[in-house]
Amino acid sequence: MSSQTFVLALVVVTALGFDFTNGFHDTGNAMAMSIATGALRPRVAVALSGILNLVGAFLSVQVALTVTNAVVRIQDGTGAPRADLLAGGGGALLLIVLAGLVGGVIWNLLTWLLGLPSSSSHALFGGLIGATIAGLGLSGVNWNGDGSKLDGVVGKVMLPALISPVVAVLVASVGTWLIFAVTRGVAAGFAQKRFRWGQIGTASMVSLAHGTNDAQKTMGVITLALLATGRWTDLTSIPVWVKVACAAAIAAGTWLGGWRIIRTLGKGLVEIDAPQGLAADASTATVILASSHLGFALSTTHVATGSILGTGIGRPGAQVRWRVAGRMVAAWLITLPAAAVVGGVMWWIGHLLGDVAGPVVIFVVLLAAALAMYLRSRKAPVGADNVNDEWDEGAAVPAPAPAPVPQEVAA
Repeated sequence: MSSQTFVLALVVVTALGFDFTNGFHDTGNAMAMSIATGALRPRVAVALSGILNLVGAFLSVQVALTVTNAVVRIQDGTGAPRADLLAGGGGALLLIVLAGLVGGVIWNLLTWLLGLPSSSSHALFGGLIGATIAGLGLSGVNWNGDGSKLDGVVGKVMLPALISPVVAVLVASVGTWLIFAVTRGVAAGFAQKRFRWGQIGTASMVSLAHGTNDAQKTMGVITLALLATGRWTDLTSIPVWVKVACAAAIAAGTWLGGWRIIRTLGKGLVEIDAPQGLAADASTATVILASSHLGFALSTTHVATGSILGTGIGRPGAQVRWRVAGRMVAAWLITLPAAAVVGGVMWWIGHLLGDVAGPVVIFVVLLAAALAMYLRSRKAPVGADNVNDEWDEGAAVPAPAPAPVPQEVAA
């Protein structure tokens, strides 16, 4: 195996690892509402979400092409591939992609550990932007496409990040207000039961939309790595094997269930009942599907959280935990720059150590960080059995259950 092929393999494995973390990090976007209201049992919810993420990944490639073309400026002013990126078998571009992915994965795992529903998309883009700036300078980032329209990072990533949660809040607020206005005279028990059935449908739409949007981001990154090595040359399509691998990885991660984040979204932000859950899921699915059609690589987390907040605003007398919302917004604001710093540092380490040793050390750092955060999470585990426990404002996760008292001691 050549050194180029070896590094490409590391990039593909890391990209699929990011896709896997994207799956369990964002499961709550689709299923937190249904789990919190009891419309679906926790294990059933994540299994259904995993299947629909798998299907959704094959429905479009617009977002994948955005990721391939919108972050790293891979063409020169004449439209030809940049010689400095593709020299030596594309090693420079491979290192940028690998370092950026590591930045995204580490931030994903850290926010999962803290139970914060931050954006996996912005973690990925932040990592790639940081690695690109470190390797190529500011001009290496495709900030605004060809300059004739809002494209590139600004038009396809940053503007949707600002606009999408606002749109989701407005849509969910109006939807929630209308639902409660229309059903005011309906018996509460009857309404709750019917709305739970509706929730299953809308939550399924969100899962399908999530696969359509988020799985494609990893497809775009792997395709970028293939372009670097000359194993793919088409900027307008994605290899079939890449689609299949990414769809399977995000579905597996979704099935695992990101219980810590599901808990924060379902119990920590707003006290949710079935009508609110239906409104939140419906508005989330609508915004994500519309954005995927337009090729906007938005954050499904921003949209889902905005929708949940909207249901609290739209329902008279609903309790919104603004302190929790504030922590989420803070995480949103620092996600892209924090991941960019990690991506830049990883590029520097890789560049310093050489063409093969550098990528290997970066990969080992990723494995060590992932293991450390996993072991830390086991000290206060969250799973299907305690995800719906009452929210404690002072803790992101439920306290561990007390050890059982032996019978002879209790007597």
